[in-house]
Amino acid sequence: MFEYMGDRISNAIKNIRGLGRITEENIGEALREIRMALLEADVNYVVVKEFMNHIKEKALGSEVAKSLKPDELFIKIVKDELIALLGGDYVPLETSKKPTIVMLAGLQGSGKTTTAGKIANLVRKKHNKKPLLVACDIYRPAAINQLMTIGKSLNIEVFSEGTENPVKISSDAIDYAKEKNYDYIIIDTAGRLQIDEKLMQELKDIEEKVNPNEILLVIDAMMGQDAIHVIEGFNQALNLTGTVLTKLDGNTKGGVALSIRHLTHIPIKFVGDSEKLDGLSEFYPERMANRILDMGDILSIADKVESVISESEAYDTARKMKKGTFDLEDFLTTFKQIKKLGPLENVLKMLPGARKMGLNNINIDPKDMAHIEAIILSMTKEERHHPEILKATRKQRIAKGSGRSVEEVNRLLKQFEEMKKMMKMVSSGNMKMPF
Repeated sequence: MFEYMGDRISNAIKNIRGLGRITEENIGEALREIRMALLEADVNYVVVKEFMNHIKEKALGSEVAKSLKPDELFIKIVKDELIALLGGDYVPLETSKKPTIVMLAGLQGSGKTTTAGKIANLVRKKHNKKPLLVACDIYRPAAINQLMTIGKSLNIEVFSEGTENPVKISSDAIDYAKEKNYDYIIIDTAGRLQIDEKLMQELKDIEEKVNPNEILLVIDAMMGQDAIHVIEGFNQALNLTGTVLTKLDGNTKGGVALSIRHLTHIPIKFVGDSEKLDGLSEFYPERMANRILDMGDILSIADKVESVISESEAYDTARKMKKGTFDLEDFLTTFKQIKKLGPLENVLKMLPGARKMGLNNINIDPKDMAHIEAIILSMTKEERHHPEILKATRKQRIAKGSGRSVEEVNRLLKQFEEMKKMMKMVSSGNMKMPF
């Protein structure tokens, strides 16, 4: 998502680097390129017009004219306007009420049921909540079974009363949650192929009955400008508190994300960035603007790492790297933790300059990672702690045990030694990172 649009905007900005002063003439081409990039990404034309007017007005203002580095200030203006367009400030999910009731709504096929499981998983991990999923989609075939399967895989209970009245189900679920001390209730409502008056009335009735703290509209990011009409339709019937954009890992232009907040004033609270049940990220406008401009998203990487690696583990690893005592046993532990972050290429895409370095197109074969793990697991603990003892016969045994070749074992050992040297240099401050 955003890659093509981001590249075009970045190239447009690059063309004005080094300008001694900014005038309407010398930024004209850059402004036209940015405008076309936004329109081609399916950003609403009203939004594009206002966005461009703001940039032009600020770029030609007195502050830029007096600046010693007007090109850098122009880049800052573009970034600030992108952040404003995406909503400005981060708007968190409500978690303070006990119990907190979250109601999900959306068109059929938007990923609503999976999103219910993802939110339950997130609030349990991040906020230490005890969630209950509620199955109120009684019309779609297998919808209840889908939620049950998700609940079972996460070890989270699903409240269901079959095909009873959804309003009654939601009310009974609240009573059940209070009785069983659940403090976070997520109601999965029925979807629809298009806005339907009868089913919309059902959503209103559920809202009136349970008085949810959050009503989140789940939107497929690939919808384009039609998403705005869908949001407005739902918002007329319900008091929406936020939206969830799904399928941002797909081949989507991203225009909907740049249009939603500005046109509807409803904040984006989450984005779905993978099909896995931990593939849900909180939406930070500044972080998303950085990604669009290929400035990286180190804070999101840190959040991901924090969820799988404790502070004490991270400190211990850093200490060993600095001392040069980081061995293959430590590498195996770290390697297993990195796998929990999800596809490694998704993490690499969040590094500053990722598109420039070609990391956005990199594909890491999970088999290669499995081969590395197999080789290390075929070593004894002593060999992992002291890889220098690995001579020809030991390497042959390891190759046979892992089903790999001696050449692959040698290559891994060489790469590990090079990595150790680099880590020690970075940790001791003798080497600067390329970004």
